[in-house]
Amino acid sequence: MIDHTGVTVSDLARSSAFYEAALAPLGYAIRHRVKDVAIGFGAERDLHGGADPGGDFWIGKGEPQHPHVHIAFRASSHAEVIAFHAAAIAAGGIDHGAPGYRNHYHTGYYAAFVLDPDGHNIEAVCHIPPAS
Repeated sequence: MIDHTGVTVSDLARSSAFYEAALAPLGYAIRHRVKDVAIGFGAERDLHGGADPGGDFWIGKGEPQHPHVHIAFRASSHAEVIAFHAAAIAAGGIDHGAPGYRNHYHTGYYAAFVLDPDGHNIEAVCHIPPAS
């Protein structure tokens, strides 16, 4: 199981504002700041017990990775995926795939994709299959 991950960003303040808005519908908030160098985000709901109080997703000031990174955040409903996409676009993200099913991954794969301010591909995904 992955404990935490993150990306390097060119403008920490701009990316912080983007991620704070985009991840809020998924229950994420800023959990920790390391001066003007890094920011940790974590879900309000602790899914695994004993979660790191610093968060499981970090952004750090520096040269963004190339090629860009793809990170998928789990959503608990289709409504959360839709809200993530709308919030991310409103916060300056670029649409990279509107909310919808991607059944070529598996039945019920419902996701949305947005490029963050540095071009990283950020996704929200819900794995609940459609009602039969």
